[in-house]
Amino acid sequence: MIEHSFPGHRVGDFHITAISDGYLQAPLGLLSNIDLADATQMQSRAGQRPPESIHINCYLLRSARHTVLIDAGAGGIKQWGGLLLHNLALAGVSPEDIDTILLTHAHPDHVGGLLNATGERVFSNAELVVHRSEWDFWRDDAHLSRASERARGNFQIARAVFERYHQQLRTFDSEEVLPGVQAMPLPGHTQGHTGYLLTSAAQNLLVWGDIVHFPHIQIQRPDVTIAFDQDAALSASTRSRMLDMASADPLLIAGMHLGELGFARIQRERSGFSLQYDRS
Repeated sequence: MIEHSFPGHRVGDFHITAISDGYLQAPLGLLSNIDLADATQMQSRAGQRPPESIHINCYLLRSARHTVLIDAGAGGIKQWGGLLLHNLALAGVSPEDIDTILLTHAHPDHVGGLLNATGERVFSNAELVVHRSEWDFWRDDAHLSRASERARGNFQIARAVFERYHQQLRTFDSEEVLPGVQAMPLPGHTQGHTGYLLTSAAQNLLVWGDIVHFPHIQIQRPDVTIAFDQDAALSASTRSRMLDMASADPLLIAGMHLGELGFARIQRERSGFSLQYDRS
C-alpha cells in the first residue's frame, strides 16, 4: 500500500505526524468575553467556513523505540470525527502498532477513539498514559454529582475508557513520560490538562493540547474562553503564558484544534499574538 503524506516534522530522533480525526461543530455562542458578531467576523476573515467547525488533530510520534499516539480523537462519538483509524492506515500504521498513548486530557473528542462501537479497546497493545490529576478528577463521584447533564456524559465516556485500559494504564505528575518527552501541566481547560514537550538533538516541539479551540480567535484574544473549560480564568491565564513562551523562542507548536496543517508558530505583534501555520 502506498502511504499517504500527512503534515509532519522531524525533531531530532523523533518524527511527529498530524493525523486528522475530522471535525466537530460547536456554536460560537459557547465562547465568553467576546461578542458573537465579532467572533463570527474573525472566523470569516480567517477563512474558517463554516465558522462553528473545530478540527480534531491527533499526533503520531515515532522513534527508534516507540510508536506513540497523542490523543485518539472522538471516534465518531456525538457524530464528531471518526477518521483516525482510516488516516492511520493511510499513514501505514495499524492500531496494533501503537505501543503508547499519551493523553492531553479525557474529554470525549480526545478519548472517544480509544474504544470501538462495542466498548472494546481499539489499541490492544498500548499503554495509556495520563496525568494523575486527570485520572483522579474523572473517577471522583463528588465531581460527578456536581456535573451538569451534558458533563455527566463526559464522565461516563472517560470512566469507560479508564476501565477498559486499566491493566495497561500509567499515571504521572510532572516528569519525563518517555525518553525525550517531558509532560508539561497546562491546567484550566481540565484539572490535569497536559502538554508534551519533545526535545531531541537540540530541537523542540510542544504539543499543547486544547490551549485553543478556535485558534484564529483565541490566539488573537487569549482572554476568550469556551464553555468546555473547567476553570475559565485559569485556562485564559495558561493560554496567555503559553503564547508568551511559544512566541519568545519561537517554538514549533502542535495543537489538537489547530487546522489540518497541524503545526504552527506564534508571533507576537503590537496588538497581541498571531498564528502562522508551518508549511515546511
